[in-house]
Amino acid sequence: MSTHSPLPTIAVTLGDPSGIGPEIIAKAFRDAPDVTRGCFVAGDLEVMRRAAQMISGPGQLALPIALVESPSASAAVPPRCIPLLQVGLAAAPVAMGHVSASAGRMAADCVVWAARAALRGEVAAMVTAPLHKEALSAAGIAFPGHTELLQAEAAAFAGVAVDQMPVRMMLANDELRTVLVSIHMSLRAAIDSVTYGNVLQTLYITHQAVSAALGSAPRIAVAGLNPHAGEGGLFGREELDIIIPAIAAGRADGLNVSGPYAPDTVFMRARAANGKPGEFDVVVAMYHDQGLIPVKYLGVEQGVNVTLGLPLVRTSPDHGTAFDIAGTGKADASSLIAAIRMARRLLKAA
Repeated sequence: MSTHSPLPTIAVTLGDPSGIGPEIIAKAFRDAPDVTRGCFVAGDLEVMRRAAQMISGPGQLALPIALVESPSASAAVPPRCIPLLQVGLAAAPVAMGHVSASAGRMAADCVVWAARAALRGEVAAMVTAPLHKEALSAAGIAFPGHTELLQAEAAAFAGVAVDQMPVRMMLANDELRTVLVSIHMSLRAAIDSVTYGNVLQTLYITHQAVSAALGSAPRIAVAGLNPHAGEGGLFGREELDIIIPAIAAGRADGLNVSGPYAPDTVFMRARAANGKPGEFDVVVAMYHDQGLIPVKYLGVEQGVNVTLGLPLVRTSPDHGTAFDIAGTGKADASSLIAAIRMARRLLKAA
């Protein structure tokens, strides 16, 4: 009889079946049974069977897969056996490393199933393997990625308009956290989205989420939009007209926020390294690449994507579908394992 206490159940979604998602899921269950305890895969049996066989060495038996009919049934599945809840009808595995509408549809269906289960309280959290945005589009999915899809599902569940369910993306590892004002859009559209309301809303969402994780109010640094944070208006007025007023409003409301700082140095100042904490707990970045490049440069193997503002816990690895190595057995599961650990920490802090 197991002496382990029950853990909150976490749904791990399949990701794009043509990419490395199923492989890293199989590796996580094989290599980190202590971390994956209490998890199950919301996915497809044949896809996961192929992934389990792919990671088996010569003469080794493939990792077994146990079909479960409900999230709670996964607790009875032993370690190094993958509990799988079949989402939709079983399908033949799609070709590896190629964009396809069928793969995009399967991946999206798994995310929607897990999101609705989490919103109903049937699972405690969801950890999502990578999607491919072109495959989603080919499948007719109206959202470019996880964040927007989950936002729409949460808004529908709450019976509110999407803009009344504001969410933000946070990328985090042991050295750096960054939250984005805008997410998946063109750079030109991202610049237009740097408004007083969007920046201030990001500060509030960041404060609330990171406070819960740390147990205290976070030190929030705000990156400027322009080089040198605008240099007093010489390189653009967004800092003077938009970002500084939003910071002032946040400070007036009790947030520990400062800036805007030059975006080429603020991430170094916030980085925790050599056992010493950084100058800030989190950096608010103005657009996708400004915030994600520094975190990913420190190592995608430990980076975790967290969606802030949702009425559920969702984390994800800090990488994509890696079609170039899909099917080779070379994919590294470290970021997925880190995402599961992060989900556990967020559940404890909630």
